[in-house]
Amino acid sequence: MQEYFFHSNVPIVPGNQPYLERPRIDRLLETALQYPIVTVVAGAGYGKTQGVYAFLHKKKLRTVWLQFSERDNQASRFWENLTQAVALLDTASADKLQEIGFPTTERQFDRYLMIPREKVAWDRKYVLVYDDFHLIQEKTVLHFIERSISISFFKSILISRTKPAIDIEGFARKGILAQIGEDDLRFSQREIIDYYRIQNIHISPETASDIYHHTEGWAFAIHFAGVSLKNGGMGYVRSSMKFNSFQFIEYAFFTSLSPELQKYLIRLSLIEHWPLAVLNELASDPGIIEEMKQITSFIYFDSYQNSYRIHQLFLEYLQEQQGILSASEKQEVYTIAARWCLDNNLKIDAVTYYERTGNYQAIFDICFSFPQVIPFTVAAFFMEILERAPSDIYDRYIDAFLIRTKLLISLNKIDETAAFLKTMKRIGESLPSSEFTIGILYAYYVMRGFWGLLTCIYTKHYDFARYFKQAYESFYGSVIQYEFKGSHIACLSSHICMVSGPEKRDMERYIDEITQAVPYISAVMQGCTYGMDDLTRAELAYFKSDLAQSEHYALEAIRKAQEKNQYPIENRALFYLLRIKLALGNEKGIQECLQQLQAQLLEKVFVNRQALYDIATGWFYTHIRQTHYVTPWLKNDFDFEEKDLHTFMYGMEILVKLKYQLAEQRYTAALAFLESQKHESGIWLFLFGKIALRIMEAVCLYHRKERNASIRVLEEAYHLAESNALDMPFIELGNDMRTLMTLALKDKTCIIPKEWLKKIRGNAATYAKKWFNLGKGYQNPLAIPEGPYGTLSIREQKILIYLSQGLTREEIAKAAGLSINTVKSVIKSVYNKLGALNLADAIRIATSLGMLKGPDHTIYGEFDKKSPPD
Repeated sequence: MQEYFFHSNVPIVPGNQPYLERPRIDRLLETALQYPIVTVVAGAGYGKTQGVYAFLHKKKLRTVWLQFSERDNQASRFWENLTQAVALLDTASADKLQEIGFPTTERQFDRYLMIPREKVAWDRKYVLVYDDFHLIQEKTVLHFIERSISISFFKSILISRTKPAIDIEGFARKGILAQIGEDDLRFSQREIIDYYRIQNIHISPETASDIYHHTEGWAFAIHFAGVSLKNGGMGYVRSSMKFNSFQFIEYAFFTSLSPELQKYLIRLSLIEHWPLAVLNELASDPGIIEEMKQITSFIYFDSYQNSYRIHQLFLEYLQEQQGILSASEKQEVYTIAARWCLDNNLKIDAVTYYERTGNYQAIFDICFSFPQVIPFTVAAFFMEILERAPSDIYDRYIDAFLIRTKLLISLNKIDETAAFLKTMKRIGESLPSSEFTIGILYAYYVMRGFWGLLTCIYTKHYDFARYFKQAYESFYGSVIQYEFKGSHIACLSSHICMVSGPEKRDMERYIDEITQAVPYISAVMQGCTYGMDDLTRAELAYFKSDLAQSEHYALEAIRKAQEKNQYPIENRALFYLLRIKLALGNEKGIQECLQQLQAQLLEKVFVNRQALYDIATGWFYTHIRQTHYVTPWLKNDFDFEEKDLHTFMYGMEILVKLKYQLAEQRYTAALAFLESQKHESGIWLFLFGKIALRIMEAVCLYHRKERNASIRVLEEAYHLAESNALDMPFIELGNDMRTLMTLALKDKTCIIPKEWLKKIRGNAATYAKKWFNLGKGYQNPLAIPEGPYGTLSIREQKILIYLSQGLTREEIAKAAGLSINTVKSVIKSVYNKLGALNLADAIRIATSLGMLKGPDHTIYGEFDKKSPPD
């Protein structure tokens, strides 16, 4: 396919066609890209986009080009746009971006930063271009961009008509910003002469001066002045300058196009994506596309986005003409664009186009493709569409009831969900029996069952199985059948046993209820939750220290989950199987579990697969004290709000973060975080979560020498675990628990039975020996082998050693003969390569990898043969 590259307003095409080189602009950009952030700010028609575009192509820089529209003020749409742009450079990274979703929390943001960190080749320059930045006004999107460009591994170029609405002054003060403005982009008189010369328009210096005076070097006006010169001479130019931009376009250009092409371009202006597939489908005559390709002043093929692009001024002019299109013509364009967007995984754009056509069934089908509990930002987007929909939508679509309930649950609107479920039941039972009312009742039974499953941990009403049974009977017992269209992959909470209190009866009732419910759920929802009953039993057996029984049920859960593609169930069963193998000291079994967990990363329909993999492996590596293998986003300092996850879904990562803090002996920080999360985190809802957190609190207090408080918290944990004989949460802490049990045995005020304390102490000691032998010298079989200094350069190694010796950046700069900015840049690179969040983290990781065993004279000799500082 022929590509049209632009430089200023002159097309650069393959072959021998001449084009205007502007070395001055190239030098400006070359210099600017020495800084992490570059802004190119000028009004419409100054050649901002074309100048940057041509420069990057010429330099062959690896580039992600993000073309903004006003719709990118919606966070989910912005993320799809970014993901699509990244996919053209690297599909694997795009898949990970899609899985994470728009980062609304520190957890997600840390994971986002890790994606380019994994892919960057350090000897190459990467550029991320944000084009038409002035269209972005939404604070959440702006905040994300502001943060990411300040610490990104990419060079960032912001192209905008106005000053970007982020902290430009702050970036400038930090010395990380270069700015290019209108005055830089204006054509000089010499450039005007050269521009016309390659178009066979020969003018004198005086004429060039006159044109420069009238146009003030504005590229857009200079281009049309050239058209005017061809048509009527200099007088014609002066009169044409009196027109505004749209009049320029119409008077000197648009009217010269065929009526068919004019109409075609106006139709295209309805949509934002111009891939060749869409252009061909909208063209009544293939020749019209060839005619369009000749408009190289305004339309060109963008290899960064793999689609055609149009100059923004021309697009705005065309949008002003959309009134000539009929409703049916608009609907045809929107429908074709929506189908293409859906085929290319641009779901938010597809929904936007379908809403314009009034095709709500298509919108519902897209919403069904998301998990049962979807991220807040996406749920809010779909809810806004429902609120804008015609008032009779619930009279026409059964799916509207399902979708609204799904969204209310995802938005954690408990009271509204309960009220709407009652409305569904009332409508279904009050109207005469028909396909519609049967469908409503079926939808009610399914969603009421899920609502009961999610809320039983609060209500202790273990009666949700009967609703799934009624859905099953409605589905198979009626001549008219309504098939559930939602996601068939189960979402799991932080623990599978949805029980909050220590009462043994509650645990038994829940297991009985989920055992009854799963066959009905999997029957009416094409396998959803298949294996979840076995997983529930595996979880309970594990915490009861019945490892043989737990392994039996875990393997059965894996078998069933694989049969019906229930990836989260398989993941959690593998997690418990990993813990079983660790308790048994079975190294081969551990490696097999880790490999199976890693294999799940290839399942693209498995939402959150990377996060769940990180959590499972993070638990393991913190447990055996090999914390350098833990992904960085699980190491941060808890300064985040988990608004992107439903309360029920949030918790396991908290457990891993706390285990990491314990492994790093940060007891005060762990205690502070535990206190802050008591009324926030979903893990506190679950009995197993409460026990685990209480035990870790007791261990932290012990290490802080608050022995009395430690015993009191241990007593609370014991009372939570006693009735269900949940011993494994204590045993798993190994030596820490052995020491704590010894303290409790000596404490005369401790009310825990002595026999139980002795039993746990002995079992914890045995457990500790097994995992200590495993953790000692453990090498991650899934890690990439590295040399003694990993991927660090000699300069980076030396500066890392300086840092470990306590030198300041200024002292390092003096000792190494470098500028302070260079030292800062090298330190940032060291953090990136080690996956470290701060200096202490970098030193810990480097020490564990053997990078800081002592100074090496060959390393220090690299800088002017200077000796290391004293």
